[in-house]
Amino acid sequence: MNKTLKKRTIRGLKWSFIDNFTVQGIHFVTAIVLARLLSPSDFGLIGMITIFISIGQWFIDSGFGQALIRKQDCSQADFSTVFIFNLAAGLILYIVLYLTAPLISRFFDEAELNSLIKVFGLNLIIISLTIIQQTQLTKRLDFKRQTQISLISSIVSGTVGIAMALKGLGVWSLVYKSLIEYSLRSLLLWFLSHWRPSLMFSRVSFNKLFGFGYKLMLRGLIYTVFNNIYYGIIGKYYSTATLGYYTKAEQFSNLFSHNINKVVNRVTYPSLSELQENYIELKKAYQKIFISLVYLTSVSMITLGALAEPVVILLIGEKWRESIILLQLLSIIGLLYPLADFNLTILKIVGNSSLILKLEVAKRLLSIPVIVIGVYTGINYLLFGIIILTIIEVIINGYFSGQCISYGLKEQIRDIAPSIIISLLAGVSTYLFSTYLNVSYLINLLLSLTLAGLMVLFLSEALKNKGYLYLKETFMVRKYL
Repeated sequence: MNKTLKKRTIRGLKWSFIDNFTVQGIHFVTAIVLARLLSPSDFGLIGMITIFISIGQWFIDSGFGQALIRKQDCSQADFSTVFIFNLAAGLILYIVLYLTAPLISRFFDEAELNSLIKVFGLNLIIISLTIIQQTQLTKRLDFKRQTQISLISSIVSGTVGIAMALKGLGVWSLVYKSLIEYSLRSLLLWFLSHWRPSLMFSRVSFNKLFGFGYKLMLRGLIYTVFNNIYYGIIGKYYSTATLGYYTKAEQFSNLFSHNINKVVNRVTYPSLSELQENYIELKKAYQKIFISLVYLTSVSMITLGALAEPVVILLIGEKWRESIILLQLLSIIGLLYPLADFNLTILKIVGNSSLILKLEVAKRLLSIPVIVIGVYTGINYLLFGIIILTIIEVIINGYFSGQCISYGLKEQIRDIAPSIIISLLAGVSTYLFSTYLNVSYLINLLLSLTLAGLMVLFLSEALKNKGYLYLKETFMVRKYL
C-alpha cells in the first residue's frame, strides 16, 4: 500500500471510528433513556417493522453503492442513473409497504402496526434520496463530513425522541425519532454536497453497474431476509415483549460487533479496491486489517458477554433482566460475525459477486432447519443454532476468500488465535470476579472493566500480540493525526 493511500486509509479509519462510536454512543445513551421510559413491547413493535425496512433498503440500493465504490472512473451519467433508480425504487417500495400494512398488522395480531408502518415506512423514500451523496463521500474516504452530519442528526433526533417519550407518546416517540434523524441527515447531505443529479438515465451505465451490483444485492437481500426473519419468528411465535428483550440485547451487541465491522469495512473496501491489481500488496494490507479487526472484536464481545448482567441491570433496569442471557448468546455471535463478513470483502474486490451469491444461497438453506427448530423449542435454542450456523459461515467464507489471495483458513486461524485466547483469559477472569463481587452493580461494573482492561493490556504487551501492535501503530502515529 503506497504512502498516500495509507495516510488516506488511516485518516479515514480514525474519522470512521469517531463517526460510528460517537454517534452510536449518542444512540446508546438515547436508547438507555428510552428503555427506561418505554416498555419492551414498544421496542418489539419497532422490531417487527425493522424486517420490512431492512429488506426495502437492499432493494433500493440494489448493490449499486458498492459497484460505484469499486469502479475507479465514475461519470455523472453513472451517478445520475443510479440516483433515478434509487428514488423510483424507494417510492414504489413505500407504496407497496403502505398497501400491505393492514396484512402485516393482522399477521402479527398487532392492530397498531398498521398506522406505525405507514409512517415509519417514509424512511424508505428519505434513504433513497441520499445514497449517491453517501457513496461519493465514502469513495473519497471523507468520513469527517459524514461524522459531522451524523452527530447533528443523532443529537437532534435523540433529544426529540426523549421529549416525546416523556410526554407519553410511547412507541410513536421511536417512530418520529427515526424519521427526524433520516430527514435531517438527508437535508445536510444535500446541503453539504456539491453533486446534483442530471435528468439522464444511461442504459449502458445501468447495465454495467447492475451486472456487478445485482448479485451483491441478491446476496444482501437473502442475508437480510434470513437475518431479520428471526424478528418475525420471535414476534409471531413468542411475544412482542420477548422481541423487545431480543432487540435490546441485539442493540448492546451491535454497539461493538457490527459497528467495528462496519467502520473497518466502509473504509478498507474502497482502499483495498485500489490494490485489486496487485495481489501481493492486497494480501499484506488485508492480513493486517483482518488481524486488527479480530483483536478489537474479540476483546469487546467477550468482555460484554462476561459483564452482561451488570451492564443490563445498571443501564436499563431490572425490567429488562430477560435480555441478559440473550445478550450473552448474541455476544458469541457478535464475535464470529466479523470473521465471516469481512472475508467477503476480498471476493467483492476481485469482482467475484457470483460466488458471493452462491455462498449466500447455500448458507441460508442450512439455516432453514434452525428456524424450524427455533419455532418449537424457544429463543435460546434458536440463538444456539445461529451460533453453529455462524461458525459454518466463518469456515466457508474463509476458505473461498483465502483462495483468492493465498491467505487460507489455517493461516487466518493461526493469525487470530492469540487475540481470541487473550480475550478469553481476560473474559473468564472478569466473569468470575464480577459474579462473586458482592457490591452494587455500578461498582461491580467499574471494577470488572478495570480488571478486564488491565489484563488485556498486560497480556497483549507481554505476548506482543500482532493485532494490538497494529492498532497501536495506527492510532498513535502522530504524523497521521
